[in-house]
Amino acid sequence: MPDLAGRVADEFEARVREHEEGWLSPLAVRSYDTRGRAREEAEECRLRTPFQRDRDRIVHSKAFRRLKHKTQVFIDPKGDHYRTRLTHTLETAGISRGVARALRLNEDLTEAIALGHDLGHPPFGHTGEEGLDAVLLERFGRRFRHNEQSLRVVDVLERDGRGLNLTAEVRDGILHHTGAGKPATHEGRIVRLVDRVAYINHDIDDAVRAGVIAVDELPREDLGVLGETGSRRIDTLVHDLVETTAERGDVAQGEEVGRAMANLRAFMFERVYLSEAAAGQRETAVATIQRIFTHLVEHPAELPEEHVDPGADMAQRATDYVAGMTDRFALDYLGKA
Repeated sequence: MPDLAGRVADEFEARVREHEEGWLSPLAVRSYDTRGRAREEAEECRLRTPFQRDRDRIVHSKAFRRLKHKTQVFIDPKGDHYRTRLTHTLETAGISRGVARALRLNEDLTEAIALGHDLGHPPFGHTGEEGLDAVLLERFGRRFRHNEQSLRVVDVLERDGRGLNLTAEVRDGILHHTGAGKPATHEGRIVRLVDRVAYINHDIDDAVRAGVIAVDELPREDLGVLGETGSRRIDTLVHDLVETTAERGDVAQGEEVGRAMANLRAFMFERVYLSEAAAGQRETAVATIQRIFTHLVEHPAELPEEHVDPGADMAQRATDYVAGMTDRFALDYLGKA
């Protein structure tokens, strides 16, 4: 194997440390001050920081590639411009990184968390998550949370059961991007908030494109605060987030802007996510998820070997397989089961 030493590699870590000490906020995590990984690495990359290495491991994972065939709101939409779980992830990562840069936080850590936050999301968006949670609770008394599954993906399921061995800060941000508990880092807290900023605005765009709602039905008072277009709303939300966070010393929104975003989110739940117009797709998603899960539990021999975690019981193995499916794969599998 060739000698990988060289002037740039020899100086890389020292230059990163020097740059971060001169640029990053005292609130930022330094790239070489990570709390470490669960397992010691055979060798570290001399041209990437630990968080850059995590980012690359996530992007090269199978779970990340499958996100392109998992939808956000509409099941297997026919149009070419609807968001998928992958485009949502990329939008979240881009916005989050911009916020981190403005606040002089660690961009690489922020990006890695954002890119990995939805790796465990099942098919059919949040409806699929609710369906899997319900059947798992009914049959085994357990719950399904996609943030916990995302952590399981990077800890256990990737690389044939070896996991990605990510840093503690990235793992924490992935686990706490939603649900109870607050991320330990400011970088993780940015992703938690920006995740909502991204999906509320691009789901509005998709819902209008699908004809589920019309632009003039959106709450006017809240648009008056945030803006008439998706790009303007995101710009308003980002500027408010950056300025409020800088003022308070913790990741937060201003009262007026935060209230307007909460109102838009409530509107989307009422008129789109839980609306009668989407009821048929919700029923299809829930029925598909639950029938596949039940079939696998009753026919465990059909679980592929590569999806078997030796330490997992049948319920967990079936959960891992179903959660890893794409929309189309799940619909096709249901037809064959």
